[in-house]
Parts: sequence; C-alpha cells; structure tokens
Amino acid sequence: MSHALVIDDLKKNFGPAEVIRGVNLRVEKGEVHAVIGPNGAGKSTFFNLVSGAFAPTSGEVRLHGQRIDGLAPEKIQQRGLARSFQVSNVFGNLSVFENLRCACFKQSAAGYTFWRPAGSVKRANRRAEEVLAMIGLADLRDSPAGALPYASQRALEIGMTIAGEADVVLLDEPTAGMSNTETTQAIELIRQVAEGRTLMIVEHDMGVVFELADRISVLVYGEIIATGTPEAIRNDPRVKEAYLGEEAA
Repeated sequence: MSHALVIDDLKKNFGPAEVIRGVNLRVEKGEVHAVIGPNGAGKSTFFNLVSGAFAPTSGEVRLHGQRIDGLAPEKIQQRGLARSFQVSNVFGNLSVFENLRCACFKQSAAGYTFWRPAGSVKRANRRAEEVLAMIGLADLRDSPAGALPYASQRALEIGMTIAGEADVVLLDEPTAGMSNTETTQAIELIRQVAEGRTLMIVEHDMGVVFELADRISVLVYGEIIATGTPEAIRNDPRVKEAYLGEEAA
C-alpha cells in the first residue's frame, strides 16, 4: 500500500525543551490512523508540525511524496491536507451554509482573492450543499453557527475541514466533550468522512480509537513507542506500562 504521509526524524524544540524528539511515521493511503498518548506527550504539537502551524526544528514531512514541512498551512491545504482543531473553529455569526462555503474558498488556490469567477462560486455552492447533507445539518442550513449545540458545531467543523476536498484529513479530538449519544453520531460521521480519504486522528477516548482506527501510534514524551493494529496496541506491554494501563484490559 502506498503512503499518504511519510514523516522522517521530525523534531521540534521550544528553546531548550525538546517536545518532538525524532518521530518517524508512515500513514498508509486510505487508512484511519490514530495517534494516542498521555497529556503532555506532544500530540497537538505533532499535528501542528504536520499541518504547517509550526515549522519543524528538523526532519521532513512528505504528502504524497512531496515535501510540505515548513510550508504555510494554506499552502498545505491547497496540496490536499486539512486539519480540524480541539476547540470549535466556526464563524459564529455566519450561517451553517456560509461557514461551509467560506471553507470551500479558503482551501482553493483562489481562496484569498476578493474577486472570484462565477464558476468558482457555483462550485463552492455545490460543494457546500454536498457537505451540508453529509454532516446532517441541512435542516439548520440558515442558522447562525454560534447558536448550534456543541456536537453540531463539531460536526460543522469536520464539514469545513473536508469542504475543500482534501484527501488527507487530520482530526484533533473530534469527540471531546460529547455525550455517549453524540459520540456515537460523531463516529458515524467520521466513518463517512473516511470513505475515499486518509484520516489521522488524535483522540483520548479509547473506545472511539479502537472502534475507528486501522492502526494506532502511541506518542510518549515526543517519541512514537509503538505502531500497530488496535489488537497489537491493546496487548503491547510497553503501551500498557506507558499509557493504557488497566484501560487496555
């Protein structure tokens, strides 16, 4: 299987503090790859490096064989990698539909131009309608995004992340703060998002991780200590000792 992401010896220092310490990772095309680890392991920093929010101190990130480390986030988005955030990132005063349409423009090569050809507007409208149906918010199309329930805002943000048709998607804590019912709905949405795409997910809920992931990597103190199938990770003594503990039983 070919690799969607190839990460080689990725490091990030903040002053004397070495937060990411030589991560090597292969994310296969079409898989759902979860990254787990204890608080302070460096998961958000790792996502920030891959998505361009931070420039690495050293190392390489390749998307479909092309280097993206050091590129600005919007350039990485235009190459086909999009990322959601732990905290809802929607525009509260805009409608659900307008949020999706903005995301379509933002992730296109002409996203920051004031004047746009009519064809691009039509494509954005059509794509926004498609995503609206996928995330189950068609009935709330014209509602202000800021008035949505929390779980619906998270669904909208996932929709905004995929609106530009990125084929590699990073989801940062997609079910954080959700009830059991909301989490079940989010899992179904993530499964839909995964169809035809490569997903990398940071997630604390082990039930979500073991239900969704094809493979799991465990990040501890800035280093990947294990990568494997959910069953292999569940039974890995290093992972039990470092992170999962009794949860793995």
